[in-house]
Amino acid sequence: MQKKVEIYSTPTCHYCHMAKDFFGENGIAYTEYDVASDLAKRKEMVNLTNQMGVPVIVIDGDWIVGFNKTTIAKKLGLI
Repeated sequence: MQKKVEIYSTPTCHYCHMAKDFFGENGIAYTEYDVASDLAKRKEMVNLTNQMGVPVIVIDGDWIVGFNKTTIAKKLGLI
């Protein structure tokens, strides 16, 4: 069963691009929020994590700050 995956990102974030590439390579559907232009989603991200770093990846309600490939793969059931 597909997990619900969301990513809070900015267009210039290298790690955000790496995360999205990883999702694409593994056929993972995700919803992206551009926190550089979407103030409401930026506030939501800060309320969730108490910080401004991106990417913030949410997998079935569990959030991860940054792109940790191993942690993300485990949460997605890929390894």
